[in-house]
Amino acid sequence: MKGAAAGYLGQKVVEDIDLEVRTGEAVAIVGSNGAGKTTLFRAIVGLLPCMAGRVILDGVDLTRRRAHRVARAGVAYVPAERHLFPAMTVKTNLMLGAYPHRPNRETLELVFDLFPRLKERLGQQAGTMSGGEQQMLAVGRALMTQPKLLMLDEPTTGLAPKVAKAAFEAVERLKATGMTLLIAEQQVPLALSVADRAYVLENGRVRMEGTAEELEHNPEVRRAYLGVA
Repeated sequence: MKGAAAGYLGQKVVEDIDLEVRTGEAVAIVGSNGAGKTTLFRAIVGLLPCMAGRVILDGVDLTRRRAHRVARAGVAYVPAERHLFPAMTVKTNLMLGAYPHRPNRETLELVFDLFPRLKERLGQQAGTMSGGEQQMLAVGRALMTQPKLLMLDEPTTGLAPKVAKAAFEAVERLKATGMTLLIAEQQVPLALSVADRAYVLENGRVRMEGTAEELEHNPEVRRAYLGVA
């Protein structure tokens, strides 16, 4: 992403965004609520038009493509709201993730390996599951597309601290498979625990960037986001 800007009703929420995610890398976008993380993600996946700049995946310009074409190009997006089909079973939600292609058995086994609970509850309606289980299902459904890039927007939304930590442990396992990840998260310590690199977003602009270790030890980040003086 180069020089990107996006917003609503002609008003920019994020602008001058330069962002890179390398193959096999986990990159975090961190910042407080309202910093522009979700707007940025929606622009990347084609749910919002870019007012400026370009979005490139493996040399292919996705800037003006609609969301379904961005998805077919290999970008899977898990929004904070998860957007499951609550009246459908776990199995049906997963199978729909692979549409319009046939479900890949190896990918399904990867999902079950990452989230054994899903295999135990294939016949359960998604809407009756706990928040943590629904988050597992949302990620599992996205993996069924066999994405080149998996984007997780605020994966700890609505989760208790213990469950949020478990969610990021699953992200760490997913990273170990070689999946390319872009994660937006308010809980900065959790995000930095799995990221190779990170960008700090403030008021719609990149305030700073660096390796996770560099930002973890940056005095401004420690004071503003880690609660350390």
